[in-house]
Amino acid sequence: MHAKDDLLVDAVITWVDGNDPKHKAKMANFIENKKTINNKAVRMRYDQVNEIEFAVKSILKYAKFVRNIFIVTDNQTPDFLKNKEFASNNYPTVSIIDHKTIFKGYHHYLPTFNCLPIESLLYKIPNLAEHFLYFNDDLFLANKTKLEDFFIDGKPVIRGNWTSFYEDIWYKKVQSYLYKFLGKKDKSNLYGYKKGQQTIAKILGFKKYVKLDHTVAALRKSTYSDYYNNQPEMLERNIKHRFRHHEQYTNQSLANHLEIAKDHYIHQKDYQLVYFQNYKKPLWWIKHKLEMTERDNNKLFLCMQSLDQCPEKKLTYIKDWLHQKYD
Repeated sequence: MHAKDDLLVDAVITWVDGNDPKHKAKMANFIENKKTINNKAVRMRYDQVNEIEFAVKSILKYAKFVRNIFIVTDNQTPDFLKNKEFASNNYPTVSIIDHKTIFKGYHHYLPTFNCLPIESLLYKIPNLAEHFLYFNDDLFLANKTKLEDFFIDGKPVIRGNWTSFYEDIWYKKVQSYLYKFLGKKDKSNLYGYKKGQQTIAKILGFKKYVKLDHTVAALRKSTYSDYYNNQPEMLERNIKHRFRHHEQYTNQSLANHLEIAKDHYIHQKDYQLVYFQNYKKPLWWIKHKLEMTERDNNKLFLCMQSLDQCPEKKLTYIKDWLHQKYD
């Protein structure tokens, strides 16, 4: 197996500046409980500390085969691209794509504060290559990558492990029973990252699913267009909710399971991921984990979720490390 040398590959990053007062005001028009707009759980999803700059720089440094980088956002521009002359000279392959562009024909669902509708419509980015890589704005390439880390003979490399649905896992059954017995909050009406993957796998007729983690998704534009042209109601289901809804599904999981159904994929069990979810552990532990990322060339992805929640001293160290690595 080999990668096609002439394969065009683009990268797509979804991004929002939740600190923007205009964005907060826009959200306040639609959120039911106005008091929750400043809740930690809400802010973790929307706030940022300019991670997007390092996400872009990581692609430019460690994925030389990428043709264009598209940043999809809602009438916003990252700080490092606001000077148009500077951006044109230093980031000529980076473009901003507004939500209005990909929501053409669906503008009545805008504004949206939900990544799931946005991810569902990425395939409508003008001039997007058939093969593209999808990044969240807190995801960086950790080391040098090559085309065949993502596509081999045009087939997407799908990272993940076959996993049972929650209802088929004994301890999940026990947990569900205990929640009901103790009168705890029923979580069945909440969206979850793994639940969203399971939802679409079940709809497509799978008995298990390939569980994704926070890595780069290798996707094909035609996989989406072919499916949604034949199943427009599924697109509608995923884009109509301004905030996350339990009926929605993970769009990368849709693409992966469609590729699996056609046997048009390469399976990779190793996530090749270094993942930070919280920053409560001591600074020495964070330093050790970052040093491990540098030493292990097999670690291709670095995800730093909710970096805006990191204590100041640790955040300063992490940002200095990111500058040294990617500048």
